[in-house]
Amino acid sequence: MKTDLPVPGADEIAHSEALAALIRNEIAAHGPMPFSRYMELCLYAPGLGYYSAGKTKFGASGDFVTAPELGDLFARAIVGTLAPTLRELGDRADLLELGGGSGRFAAAALRELATTDALPHRYLVLEPSADLRERQRAHVETALTPDLAARVAWLDRPPQDAWHGVVFANEVLDALPTTRFTLKDGEVFEECVTVRDGAFAREDRPADTLVGGAVRHVERYLDAPFADGYRSEILPQLPYWMPAVIGSLERGVALFVDYGYPRSEFYLPERSDGTLVCHYRHRGHGDPFHRPGLQDITAFVDFTAVAEAGTNAGFELVGYAPQGQFLLSSGLPALIEEGAVLGEAERMRIVNEAKRLTLPGEMGERFQAIAFARGVSEVPAGLRAFDLSRRL
Repeated sequence: MKTDLPVPGADEIAHSEALAALIRNEIAAHGPMPFSRYMELCLYAPGLGYYSAGKTKFGASGDFVTAPELGDLFARAIVGTLAPTLRELGDRADLLELGGGSGRFAAAALRELATTDALPHRYLVLEPSADLRERQRAHVETALTPDLAARVAWLDRPPQDAWHGVVFANEVLDALPTTRFTLKDGEVFEECVTVRDGAFAREDRPADTLVGGAVRHVERYLDAPFADGYRSEILPQLPYWMPAVIGSLERGVALFVDYGYPRSEFYLPERSDGTLVCHYRHRGHGDPFHRPGLQDITAFVDFTAVAEAGTNAGFELVGYAPQGQFLLSSGLPALIEEGAVLGEAERMRIVNEAKRLTLPGEMGERFQAIAFARGVSEVPAGLRAFDLSRRL
């Protein structure tokens, strides 16, 4: 039990216990479940998972703060670098956001696109959570004029037919249910979740072909085997997830921003227990069994794996860069300068927002940006200007 974390209320505890009972029942029926399945239920179980229920997730009253919650600078810089692609593709191009968060990015993005003559035909949001979808809809309708709000539509699944436009995802890859693995006597084991003395506990089981093959692929890339006892995360589903999500994009750009590392840094020997992190009321910790359904569970992103998945899906790798350098090369300084005519309090707010987005000790280096393109000449200039894809 995490005694240093805030104590939830009675209703929250009851909610968590209901999800825990669901997980225990599945384990009782089928045996220990892969950690990826446990994480999937904790985050996405209908009506009970962290992202599926009514708990506030983002901002000061939630559990963590994402870049769009700081203000509009992030969205304005992002759509500024995507606007040339939208203009190249014409007035039937769409913008697809994966996971809409609170809806703040969509609202700020559409306001900015309206001023740059780059409005998409539709602003699509792929959002599996019914609760978040309603929150996004309410924010969009409040924050936008009716004509801009009318461009927003929500999807249950990625577009199936060929389309043109841009895809944007902020902090989506880290929320994909991750596989945890370890090595014993040189063999790959998958971390599973069982019930022991009434509590969730870890149990390692021999990995199947998919997980074992994914781990061996990483070892070949690193040109070194993992040491016995080394434990980390991997996304064996990523090569299938990427084409399922962006594969129908016939012409356009797909841009992902998330926290993570190139593979050579992700699997450093000293990072021997992986990168898993949980967030509860702005406290980070490493116990995924604490109050299931009330906390976020994430893992950092192997951006080399993202690059492999994107290029194998038929896209060109445009570039890869830390978020700070990417935003500074994507028009952020000019956006800050626009605030010079505002009052002192608002100017300072904008400066502080920019610092959080770009400074190495904040989001500037912990978060990375990577983009792919197909069939277009206009691609995010900020990534071309500061491309570090050689590190991948």
